[in-house]
Amino acid sequence: MKKTSLLLSVALCAPAIASDKFEGALKSFLGDPEFEIQQVFRGGRFPNLAVATDGTVLAVFGKDGVSLKRSENGGKTWDEAVVIAKSGFMGGGVTVDEGTGDILAFIEQHHPPATLTVYRSKDHGKTWAAQSDTVIKPDSEGHVPSMHMNDHGITLRHGDKKGRLVRPSRWYGKRNDRNEWPTHYTNSIFSDDGGQSWQASEPFPEMGTGEACIVELSDGTLYYNSRVHWDKRPKFNRRREARSVDSGATWTDFRIIEALPDGQQNRSYGCMGGLTRLPVVGKDILIFSNLDTPKPSREQGTVWASFDGGVTWPVKRLANPGASGYSSMNVGRPGTPSEGWIYFMPEAGGAKVARFNLSWIVQGGEATGDGKVPGWAK
Repeated sequence: MKKTSLLLSVALCAPAIASDKFEGALKSFLGDPEFEIQQVFRGGRFPNLAVATDGTVLAVFGKDGVSLKRSENGGKTWDEAVVIAKSGFMGGGVTVDEGTGDILAFIEQHHPPATLTVYRSKDHGKTWAAQSDTVIKPDSEGHVPSMHMNDHGITLRHGDKKGRLVRPSRWYGKRNDRNEWPTHYTNSIFSDDGGQSWQASEPFPEMGTGEACIVELSDGTLYYNSRVHWDKRPKFNRRREARSVDSGATWTDFRIIEALPDGQQNRSYGCMGGLTRLPVVGKDILIFSNLDTPKPSREQGTVWASFDGGVTWPVKRLANPGASGYSSMNVGRPGTPSEGWIYFMPEAGGAKVARFNLSWIVQGGEATGDGKVPGWAK
């Protein structure tokens, strides 16, 4: 195992806190390898995946107006599109409140800085209404972050802040301009009142970052995985990580993840990726998505698996050959039609959604040389 900080080692060895109804058994993700992929949207950009508390899978997408498609049978078939907003960008970070079942979508009018509207659904994504009086409080730098462009948010299941909503966000500075990139940084926002008011966290430990993913590990530690957006950073084509032991307020244990590429490897900045944790009691199985290509175009959408909370990433598998851009990930819920499925949504002539089980990655995947797949996952 790679060397890690004392704090990280203690966190990974600590006994798991008792899980609730949203955590299940590993066996639902194992068995014969299964994989399916289909085109869900044509044209447009900016994917986000969410899974409602009843197991309905939500594929959210859009650049000039935001829509979603719902699947009540675990991603086998998809309903007609539902319009969330007739204008604006899918700002990422679609967040399911596991306490109430409400779902929040964050729509920015254009590239940041931009007006933000939060939309709420109380019926698992069937209908949406703009939320009034949303408050986002600044971080210690005095900055109110933008939402663009991140993977889904989470509800904390452990610790004193159980029930807190957390989603990745970013300080975009004056604009998306190469000269401004050194001022950019990624962070998060969190809410303890169901998503009406939010507090921005402390900045991520590296400047020039943005577009990120967050999961909660089985001991309550938050694991943060970020894109790089500044080519003057060391190893700017590798992903970054940090962790939080205070429910998303601060981020420490910064590390460059040698095993995970950040977009195509000839570019001067990265690509939005996806991340999810399998809801398995006492295990920290993470699945990450991004591009895996040296070519100048965005292609070869690939997924990686970690079995130790992101310390190592021993296996990967190509999931979307050919054109593939930004991506989002999520996972099914125990006791619903989505149980046992992992979901991957890449930009690809619009957007596709793939569903597969863990066995598909492990049994047909390629070893990365970064750790080993444990016997219990085979």
